[in-house]
Amino acid sequence: MKPTPILLVSNYYPPERGAAPNRIQVLANALHRKGYKVAVVCPMPNYPTGKVFAEFKGKLYAKTIENGITIHRLWLWPSKSSNKFLRLCSMLSFSFSLKWFFILKRIPKLVFVQYSPVFVGFTAVLWSRLLRKKTVLNVSDLWPLAGLEMGLLRKGFYYSILEAMERFCYRSSQLILGQSEEILSHIASKKLKTPVLLYQNFPAFTPPTLAAQQTKLPIKIVYAGLLGVAQGISEIVSTINFPAHVEFHIYGDGPEANLLAHPKNLQVIYHGTVARDILHAELATYDIAFIPLAKRIYGSVPSKIFEYARLGLPLLYMGGGEGGTIVSETGLGWVLPVQDYLGLQQFIDDITQDEIQKFPKKLVQERAVANFNFEAQFNSFLRAIDSI
Repeated sequence: MKPTPILLVSNYYPPERGAAPNRIQVLANALHRKGYKVAVVCPMPNYPTGKVFAEFKGKLYAKTIENGITIHRLWLWPSKSSNKFLRLCSMLSFSFSLKWFFILKRIPKLVFVQYSPVFVGFTAVLWSRLLRKKTVLNVSDLWPLAGLEMGLLRKGFYYSILEAMERFCYRSSQLILGQSEEILSHIASKKLKTPVLLYQNFPAFTPPTLAAQQTKLPIKIVYAGLLGVAQGISEIVSTINFPAHVEFHIYGDGPEANLLAHPKNLQVIYHGTVARDILHAELATYDIAFIPLAKRIYGSVPSKIFEYARLGLPLLYMGGGEGGTIVSETGLGWVLPVQDYLGLQQFIDDITQDEIQKFPKKLVQERAVANFNFEAQFNSFLRAIDSI
């Protein structure tokens, strides 16, 4: 019996770093292990620097086979500019390349589309429909609603176009995956007949063995991830005073990275970017993982919750919504309201070694492993795609 072919369409893929590329790679590897013939189509790697990585620079197309998975990388005009027009041009450039990929290549019957950015998702769903393929739509953020809530978009003609594209993607898919219950509620409000499935961004790596250790001073809080407007790390660094008994360590890259290169507070240390395996090893040396959002974004559940808890890090969550509920109900750490800088300052001033022991690393890891089961969720996904 020949393996079932499947095409994954994503705006992000390793060697790019972060939750979005990791999500698609984990899925691709899991499908490959189950006997699927997996291909991925994505842009030339450029995230989050906004520049095509050196080994791919100047190429219009690159095809590689990595761990049995075929990767098609297409040309785009990259940009991480805060200018909305330039960012739009970048998204449209990959959409243009993606259109020609669908026209010129042999597309399998099953297409998995990572929805977001909207134009990329719309292009993939449109051509999948035109070619009469079955589409699985993975919704990890509710664009354009998320853009509206972050202040990046305003209601008007352009916003209406994005909403129409969103509805088209939902109605043209045979299965929709939602990363949160809020996303599923939003999709249900559209009164569609398309089946939906909760599919959260659970990590699939083997959890490390944790040795018993005593928290020492200074207490080390860490943030690792995208340094952008939605996370608000630069504002936190400029607003919060970190006392002598607390250090704040930052890993990552993005539009706000240049604002963190030379922090005024000596207790703030910016490390830049490191490879994921190295990052996991370094995170084990910290006491608390900090997960903030600058604004409460409906539908958003940061995947850092699942990843850092699996590593055994107690969480300090300041993002609101469903993410806060998960942290609180699962017993993974402390929860503060969005942008509660007074509460954050109080927490940092008052945090002690004894307070940290309320959430021992081993217990946090055990709760994460018990509640965030990738294999069980993935098997539910396989049953869902078999039924479409």
